[in-house]
Amino acid sequence: MSANPRRWDIFCNVVDNYGDIGVTWRLARQLVDEFGQRVCLWVDDLASFARICPQLRLDQARQQCQGVNIAHWDADFSASWQPGDRVIEAFACELPELAKQRMAQCQPAPLWLNLEYLSAESWIDECHGLPSLQLNGLQKYFYFPGFTQRSGGVICEHSLADQRQQWQRDPQSRHQLFASFGLPPQEEQTQYISLFTYESAALPALLTHWRDSNKPICCLIPQGRILNSVASWLDQPLEAITPGYYRQQGSLAILILPMTDQAGYDRLLWSCDVNWVRGEDSFLRAQWAARPFLWHIYPQADEAHLEKLTAFLRLYGQNLSADCYNALISLSVAYDKGQGNAAVSAWQTLEQHATELQAHAQSWPQQALAGGDLASRLVQFSEKRLK
Repeated sequence: MSANPRRWDIFCNVVDNYGDIGVTWRLARQLVDEFGQRVCLWVDDLASFARICPQLRLDQARQQCQGVNIAHWDADFSASWQPGDRVIEAFACELPELAKQRMAQCQPAPLWLNLEYLSAESWIDECHGLPSLQLNGLQKYFYFPGFTQRSGGVICEHSLADQRQQWQRDPQSRHQLFASFGLPPQEEQTQYISLFTYESAALPALLTHWRDSNKPICCLIPQGRILNSVASWLDQPLEAITPGYYRQQGSLAILILPMTDQAGYDRLLWSCDVNWVRGEDSFLRAQWAARPFLWHIYPQADEAHLEKLTAFLRLYGQNLSADCYNALISLSVAYDKGQGNAAVSAWQTLEQHATELQAHAQSWPQQALAGGDLASRLVQFSEKRLK
């Protein structure tokens, strides 16, 4: 806890339900819970936010949830806004000119930060923490989350590892969770896979391969864009693939899950044997689950996202055998590009390295967090610059 709590304003423009709002919501709670800070999270889309924060009241422009003040970021907010000690623009969102003028009028001026997207690319270490002089005379600092000690760190609550280990040590935890979903009893040797990705033309080939597998596989699929690909494979209209939908075909069982809050999603990841995730928030939570995972990165023009994907896999796969590492890259790229046959081939290779992948997934969190988590580094960074 801080003996001198600061006031933080964090601004989030919601683009992806589990992405930008997921990260900022976790960051806001951690600053409050672990550092005793006073935080106001400004969100432009409360309805989307409510899907991962069910207690949120859509009819209230100002409210408090889990110790965090939450405010609707609308066009008129600047008229009455009094900036806090720290102001964060998350993920390239931008404050209106009137808000910037209010910051410039403060004495002392608040620390102004642009919280960037997470990346494992090497260039972010050179850019992390650099100031940029703005037209109003204030400095805005660029804060780059990352996996190296020179970067800004990654979101991870201090108690998370202990919570996850306690959950995974008790086999009843996942059995009870799956039963709460309404999942019928599965064979003891069933492999559980969570699927939360964007659409992919490669998914039908994988589902067919799992259906024809000689071992039982159960896919637990939260609501999201992936259902477009699932519905196509099932030959069902999208509106029929709703939470609670269950289908058994051959060795493959599929259950559609409702959107859940963040704690519920963490427990799902802890309970599955393999996790397929997307965006930024679920990407990190899959790593903290200490299970093998595949990251379906958000597609960008000219395949620029593939550079970000391979940069992470180079870092993540440093201690993997060559065959395992190459198969992991092949599966990730094939799924991203919608290449079904290539994805199935890579999956078959990775199955031969299941023990290696699991051991690596267990050790990776310690490596990724060796230099400290994002909230800790952010507090230290801001304190140094406001002294």
